Amino acid sequence: MAREQEKDLQERVLLVGVDIGEEDFERSMEELVSLARASERCVVGVITQRLGSVNKTFYVGAGKVEEIAEYAREQEAQAIIFDNALSPSQVRNLSRRLALTVLDRTNLILDIFAIRARTREAKLQVEAARLQYLLPRLAGGYDSLSRQGGASGSMSNRGAGEKKLELDRRRIEHRIAELKKELEELAGSRRTQRKRRNESRIPQVALVGYTNAGKSTVLNRLVEHGGDGAGKLVLEKDMLFATLETSVRSIELGDNRPFFVVDTVGFIRKLPHGLIKAFRSTLEEVTYAELLVQVVDFSDPAHRLQMEVTEETLRELGAGDIPRITVYNKADKCGMSGLPRIRGRQIYMAAADDVGVRELAEMIQGIVYQNLVDGTFFIPYDKGGAASYLMENGTVRRQEYRADGVLLEVSCHRQDAARYARFQVSCEEKTR
Repeated sequence: MAREQEKDLQERVLLVGVDIGEEDFERSMEELVSLARASERCVVGVITQRLGSVNKTFYVGAGKVEEIAEYAREQEAQAIIFDNALSPSQVRNLSRRLALTVLDRTNLILDIFAIRARTREAKLQVEAARLQYLLPRLAGGYDSLSRQGGASGSMSNRGAGEKKLELDRRRIEHRIAELKKELEELAGSRRTQRKRRNESRIPQVALVGYTNAGKSTVLNRLVEHGGDGAGKLVLEKDMLFATLETSVRSIELGDNRPFFVVDTVGFIRKLPHGLIKAFRSTLEEVTYAELLVQVVDFSDPAHRLQMEVTEETLRELGAGDIPRITVYNKADKCGMSGLPRIRGRQIYMAAADDVGVRELAEMIQGIVYQNLVDGTFFIPYDKGGAASYLMENGTVRRQEYRADGVLLEVSCHRQDAARYARFQVSCEEKTR
């Protein structure tokens, strides 16, 4: 009963898609339904049309507009949402003809991000993206006001509508400038945090993938295996863009070889460029990772296409060449048995049931520490440069100052160990 009442309070929307020969059109429309529901709206119907090319005036054909209007009246729809990106003029034309709110996929995703944003940084990023989206759509917003004015360029000689438009444009541009400044300050704090992590010499791993592939679930199970317990868990929910915040967790399997795991916002087809731009400072965490863990919803028939979207987004961020592990999550839903299955740097698993998570953690650890070796070095005080180098470029496990030098137990790169091999000592020597 409560759910029915909730539905009654939700905005009723009609979804529209135009197929111009896209291979994944049906899947895209299914995703649009999920996006609409994730934005807390009630979907009352779906209308599609196949066209050789889009209509510049309405995007859909002129006759289709009337069909949409009639169906919207029958279903008491309050808004129309298009799966395609609409131009400002198309939105205006459709709004006038339909006498309803008209949104496109970009606007819908912005709405979801606004609902999901929890931290101040995420809220500022969403606001910046929204204003950037709104700016070119101001024209035509004051058609009921006069645009007539004198020949002078002064503000006082402009018509009421033009004056209002110019003022709004200035306010928006001013607000965008304020947001950019504040976001840059927050980005500075993020850089400081990243610098501290880098100074710790602990490898950083980033979880990437399509939205709702199970990244947060993978992160939580990793934390349960080697993190600080339930207090460090993040929200995991079966919905698109359940979380927007970047989460960083330290994983330690008990052998003194920890690694950081960074979880960022999920990707999606037709992700608005403004959002990528606004969230770039948080998405850039991916580019500093030594290893990417690409989480794939193996149970989704469109998972190959989703992997392509992830690849394209990573290339746009400049992270396309970073080594990676591919996690085929939810493999149990496909009837696959004998999990986990490992094939090279691919693992088929079921994170929700904690199947394959330990194996994934060990695989991650094996890769990020593959070029590191443990060694014990006794360095005389007159060779202090060698000690300083190993302390700065390795992870010091133990440090002991003696009468004639310093004893260091260090995890360092193979090349560094070879470089200072003359200072290495045996287990017997280090106890003397």
